[in-house]
Amino acid sequence: MALSSLLLCSDAAAVQVLSRIFQELGIEVAICADPHTAQTQLGERQFNALVLDCQDESAAMALLKWVKTSATNRNCIVIALVNGGNAVQEIFRKGANFVLYKPLSRERALHSLHAARALIRQERRISNRVPVHTSASIAYGGKEDIAATILELNDTGLGVRTSDAPPVGGKVYFQFTLPGQDSEVRLAGEVMWRDASGRVGIRFQNVPQASRRILQQWLKNRASTQPASDSAVITYEDDKSTRLSAGLGLLSASAPDRRNLSRRPCRLGAEIYRAQDNVPQRCFLTDISSGGCYVETTDPFPTGSELLLVVRTHDFKLSIAGKVQSVHRAFGMGIRFTLTSDRERQQVLRLINCAEEQDRLVR
Repeated sequence: MALSSLLLCSDAAAVQVLSRIFQELGIEVAICADPHTAQTQLGERQFNALVLDCQDESAAMALLKWVKTSATNRNCIVIALVNGGNAVQEIFRKGANFVLYKPLSRERALHSLHAARALIRQERRISNRVPVHTSASIAYGGKEDIAATILELNDTGLGVRTSDAPPVGGKVYFQFTLPGQDSEVRLAGEVMWRDASGRVGIRFQNVPQASRRILQQWLKNRASTQPASDSAVITYEDDKSTRLSAGLGLLSASAPDRRNLSRRPCRLGAEIYRAQDNVPQRCFLTDISSGGCYVETTDPFPTGSELLLVVRTHDFKLSIAGKVQSVHRAFGMGIRFTLTSDRERQQVLRLINCAEEQDRLVR
């Protein structure tokens, strides 16, 4: 069955950008300019996604409330178009899954609509999600040992609640012990969504073999002991913000989230040299921006360490100095570049372009 969307927007520039992206993603798009026409269409047929322009916020919220109680489209993914004058957190609370800021950037719109398509497909998939209530310690950015509670778990991700939610798209590092287990699980994941209540959805990215065995055995034991009704698929009628959704992403109103979108995911082999040391440590570059990068390594340097990063691609070699800004034990470290010349800045931009091309090919 083809995916379909309804675009309620009277902004011609935004309609043009979004229509082209939907077409590229293989999603059928119907366009209307007023809420009354949109409500009529939503009542007559089912859509997988609704793009809702919040220029008239009260009318948009009234339609959103109606959609969430309708029999036909209460499960559709809602993408809100907002500007600086909108109450974004309230829009999230009313049921929006994503927000896009106007004037639209094709790059950010594409990022969010990719995530929306992945979420739609995730919702159509059968996937058991096991409820759990256990404490965890998480770390991200420059923050360590943040308390969190794991709410839900499967073999691809987990859902947590924390008072200090990491930004969407950022990398998070976990340590926790599952009920009935003695061994600690350590893993890394990417933040796919979060809401105003502090609930966060994580997709696993780096799970050591020992931790993977613990997870798989625990999930297997739960599947064999719990009643069939407990392992039923969680539907959209359940509390959506506690669900695990490997494909869900949000663009939140916070500055850290919007800044994070400038970072490019990648998977590039690299070498790092600590200052005054000629012995290389091999690692992987997993994201990069014009100001810094993140490298995965089981033996990160202490915070504040000065180092040299060397990255080789098929076309060029980049050597640049940096300083360790954050450390996640046994996983990796965040590095801030020390750029001293225009040539070095151009090299970094060239590497970012390389990461963009790699990401495009993966998609």
